Amino acid sequence: MGILRSSFVIFAFLTSFISQAAAAGPIRDLLMEHKTTQKSIESPEDSESSDGVGSLPQGVKVLRDIPYGQDGKHRMDVYISRDARKGAPVIFMVHGGAWRIGDKASRAVVENKVSRWVARGFIFVSVNYRLLPNADPLQQAEDVARALATAQAQAVSWGGNSSKFILMGHSAGAHLVALLGAAPSKAIGVGVRPWLGAILLDSAALDVVQIMEAKHARFYNGAFGNQPAYWRSASPFHVLTASASPLLAVCSTRRKDSCSEARNFTAQATSLGAHAKVLEQNLSHREINENLGLPGAYTQAVEEFMGSLDAAVMETLTTPSTGTH
Repeated sequence: MGILRSSFVIFAFLTSFISQAAAAGPIRDLLMEHKTTQKSIESPEDSESSDGVGSLPQGVKVLRDIPYGQDGKHRMDVYISRDARKGAPVIFMVHGGAWRIGDKASRAVVENKVSRWVARGFIFVSVNYRLLPNADPLQQAEDVARALATAQAQAVSWGGNSSKFILMGHSAGAHLVALLGAAPSKAIGVGVRPWLGAILLDSAALDVVQIMEAKHARFYNGAFGNQPAYWRSASPFHVLTASASPLLAVCSTRRKDSCSEARNFTAQATSLGAHAKVLEQNLSHREINENLGLPGAYTQAVEEFMGSLDAAVMETLTTPSTGTH
């Protein structure tokens, strides 16, 4: 009986393990991100590179913890080139972390993007927002909209252009950016000015209804609950409008759900008359975020989309770098 019972326990464990295999990559990446985030948060502040990002490129400075609201999470960091021309375009970045963890100062969120783009004359804004269980995804999207409005209002004081913003988000952050981009009028209604476009870095939560009606990883329950009406309101696919901002959906071909979600979402946006593209990459969920900014075909493809949004953005992209890693 003991042997039979042990065999049953092992079988149950293996069955549970196999049932979660599809989500193993993202969950492993979330654990790595959480470890990185905790290390960043616990590191003492000392200089411009004290947040775990490492050394900033020569000529780049950072304005830390600029407030956009009353909560302690209502803060953003702004990375600026000391040699940037006035009217610089702005990349507005929203971190991921399953709507529950993550931080604006994480190395994977910031380092390579700042090294690539701030050194060329962009301003890079990295945003924190309230997390579960203190705020649900719709409230988090409201935080992001408030941060965007504040960043646009202050952009001129940083040397930026309030009409030259490109939104970018990874994982859960990509979901929040997609919510804003799918129906921009909601954000514009709270003081946000129109932005150029959005880049979604490997979100597999573009059709929340489909996710919740099928077998899914348990962390989705904590984010979206059990009410179908909420699923629809928090689903970028279901709130898409003809006025959706131009978007590029980057997806990992190593995941079974990411690229299919991206293709369905962009197809729906295109059918409504919006400009939307998919960029498939043979990279992990974490690498989609961390590797962006490194020299190579992936970064170049993202830059092609960025440049297509605005002539001033294209000009800035072709400006020689003023710093090094």
